[in-house]
Amino acid sequence: MRIFVRVVEAGSFSRAASDLSLTQPAVTKHVAAIERALNVQLLNRNTRGIHVTEIGALYYERCKAVLHEIALADELIDGKRRQVQGLLRVTTSVALGRRIIAPLVVSFVRTHPHVRIDLSCEDRYVDLIAQGVDLAVRMGRLADSTYGARRLGFNPWVVIASPDYLARRGEPKSIAELERHECLVYSTVQGDDVWQMTLPNSKPAVVPVRGCLRSNNLATLLQASEAGLGIASLPHYVACEALTAGRVRRILGDHAPQGQEVHAVFPSPKHVPAKASLFVDALIGRFSGEWWLAQDMWEREPARPFERHSRLE
Repeated sequence: MRIFVRVVEAGSFSRAASDLSLTQPAVTKHVAAIERALNVQLLNRNTRGIHVTEIGALYYERCKAVLHEIALADELIDGKRRQVQGLLRVTTSVALGRRIIAPLVVSFVRTHPHVRIDLSCEDRYVDLIAQGVDLAVRMGRLADSTYGARRLGFNPWVVIASPDYLARRGEPKSIAELERHECLVYSTVQGDDVWQMTLPNSKPAVVPVRGCLRSNNLATLLQASEAGLGIASLPHYVACEALTAGRVRRILGDHAPQGQEVHAVFPSPKHVPAKASLFVDALIGRFSGEWWLAQDMWEREPARPFERHSRLE
């Protein structure tokens, strides 16, 4: 229809072909195909040019109306795609969700009142397509997949212990000394009871550890470390407030735990809704610079359930 309309308006197959970046035989072929399908002659052709038949003129007017409606439909879809509104489903880990993402969600919804956010915080792998999730914020190396991704920043880790523990057991000066200490293991990442460390010369090292507590909950390990149960390796953003308050101290500063990349992950690398893109822009702003030092702690830690140990065997 577009080709037929352009031929009528140009008054020539050759000019229509040039306008549409097609060959003249291709344009002639398409118009002839319409005439065969309708079993009518839409154009009269002679050496002096083309002339629209009576029925061809009627068909031309209807084609213009149809093409106009198609253009309006395309504009509607494009407008909806670009419009920031509707439900945005986001998933992330428990600690990151509560401490970092939740405050950002509150700010984002206030700025964009037509967007509703469903934030799911869980420490398990979520199938974005099966669960209907628009966006995941994930730590660590991404597995090869058909998902789309955008880097947000870097998540550094620190090794910490309470002043009480260090006073009783002494402060380790090297990773080799960790074997005689109580080490609290984050089972989600450190499931093999090993810590991935970086030596002062930037070489990686795998350090076997043991201790009285393993947990898949970062807040539990932080509370246990504050209570003097042992040494913990935690994301800096989790330990930040306790470090600032002096409830724990950073140790082994020259032997840092290996950090993680932070990514926004989408079900599709090509079709990202405008609301998701806008939220990712906000995430990039939140994860810029030394973001782990700028805590938006809108919810404080719950009361710590651990009693301080007077002695650890």
